[in-house]
Amino acid sequence: MTAIDDYGFLSDCHSAALVSRTGSVDWWCVPRFDSPSVFGRLLGADAGHWSLSPTALFEVERHYVPDTLVLRTVFTTSAGEVTVSDALGLERGSRGHEIGLRSPHILFRRVEGSRGAVEMATDFAPRMEYGLTVPHVVGCPDGIVARGGPVRLSLTAPVALTPGPGCATGRFTVRAGDRVDFRLGFARSVEIASVAGQAEQATLEETIAGWESWAQLHDGYRGRHATAVRRSSLVLQGLTFQPSGAVVAAATTSLPEKVGEDLNFDYRFAWLRDLSLTIRSLWIAACPEEGNRLFRWIANASGHLGAERVQIMYGVEGERNLAERELAHLPGFRDSRPVRIGNAAWDQEQLDVLGEVLDAAEQLREQLGELQKPTRELLIALADRAAASWREPDAGMWEARDQRRQYVSSKVMCWVALDRALRLGPLLGDGVHLDRWEEARERVRAAVLTKGWSKRAGAYTGAFESDDLDASILLLPLVRFLPADDERMWSTIEAIESELGDVGLVRRWPDDPMGFLICTYWLVECLALGGQVARAEVWFERATSYANDLGLLSEEADPDRKELLGNFPQAFSHVGLINAAWRLTELAEQAEEEPS
Repeated sequence: MTAIDDYGFLSDCHSAALVSRTGSVDWWCVPRFDSPSVFGRLLGADAGHWSLSPTALFEVERHYVPDTLVLRTVFTTSAGEVTVSDALGLERGSRGHEIGLRSPHILFRRVEGSRGAVEMATDFAPRMEYGLTVPHVVGCPDGIVARGGPVRLSLTAPVALTPGPGCATGRFTVRAGDRVDFRLGFARSVEIASVAGQAEQATLEETIAGWESWAQLHDGYRGRHATAVRRSSLVLQGLTFQPSGAVVAAATTSLPEKVGEDLNFDYRFAWLRDLSLTIRSLWIAACPEEGNRLFRWIANASGHLGAERVQIMYGVEGERNLAERELAHLPGFRDSRPVRIGNAAWDQEQLDVLGEVLDAAEQLREQLGELQKPTRELLIALADRAAASWREPDAGMWEARDQRRQYVSSKVMCWVALDRALRLGPLLGDGVHLDRWEEARERVRAAVLTKGWSKRAGAYTGAFESDDLDASILLLPLVRFLPADDERMWSTIEAIESELGDVGLVRRWPDDPMGFLICTYWLVECLALGGQVARAEVWFERATSYANDLGLLSEEADPDRKELLGNFPQAFSHVGLINAAWRLTELAEQAEEEPS
């Protein structure tokens, strides 16, 4: 039974693919992260795959080529050993260091023999539109062409492939020193350009060089857990839609929060909720330009903000309408229904996004320079909205679908919006409402300190007048609303650690059965800010131990099964890792500098 952490992640900074430990590409949405899949076996056995592995029993070891998202899987059999290198192609920009600006939409698979003679088998079975379309598959002089619906795939290979109904198969033997290159190119059926021609121009070597060039330019982090931070920064780059700078929350849709249940959502979009934490992580990982691009994209995607609701998420090119629908023909990952595409949360009211955008702007104030008029107007409108609407209930950062509540984290992020707007005041021009913002900021703070505190829980809780703990409260020290060593805040941190961290990872709320990885990294930061760096390190190591052998994290984990769950790889989890590693580094260095 395939687990989520069995998969490796490929990206061309336009789209993503997942490759199983046994050599099967079971997910590829092309040409964008949110495009319909051509390989979708991740969500249904008949939704398409491309397997490539030895015919005999084998053992597997795998790793990424250093500083890349090029995956190498070493298959060892009793007869010998081969390495399969998998990558989505990249073409470097004209200045020699920009990756992904021109994706050729090519999936490379290279087989190299290193010892003995290994018989390999390949089964190429694409299924367009999430498995709805079985393509016509025909042979051509240098390989196979598959055409179905709006998609044309061209597979070139130096070995014989036998076409069949909706598939092509082949067997070949690889000996020490042999190399067999497969190139799978995508094009829309209506396009005239030859996919085979694209494949001839793009190379695996250029793809490796493109990633290495990017890594060399983003090599400034020298703190704790540098290897994990390095891998996480590459994952974030891989989840970035290069033409716009948008960072998608994950590469997949509908991987379940709990196997067999229905909390399965599409994460292939960009959330404003994640903005300020993502930008901080990109700065830490020495990727400041990516942070700038991400903020500029948000400013453009938001458009002119009038009286309408502030949107919490967008498509990778700034699309607003992300209407959700279910794909009833797919059984879902390990029978976890429904499979959803689109996300109804796009139409929710979430007040926390006001603070996320303004906090991001304040973090980038030096890099952004003089603000352009559209950006100034957006920031002013968000601050005005926070001042006017902070008292209203909303869906909260966990996107509750039952009812709106007075979530404490939403109130605090309204405070953040007002606080950062006041800090940005000199850059926002004339006519801003500084007095109104300051008055509202103090009202929000007073409300949170009184209505957010539960004497019974001995902690700040998830919503006003509630006794239920919520891990989102760990954000309060991280956004500088309260210091971690404030008496009530520290009581809250310890309550969350003991009651929500009782399974070994931090849960979001008391009846959440799974550990949420970014919440665990938030606890790391809070403990470190409270002076408990060694204790924080234990939690960091515990959370990071859930990464698979390639260093990839999903959204959640089942502490009992030691199994990753949720969409994969998850940007928010890797953001949390980077930020927590930096916090540990910063506070450990401060402790060493203090006189004994």
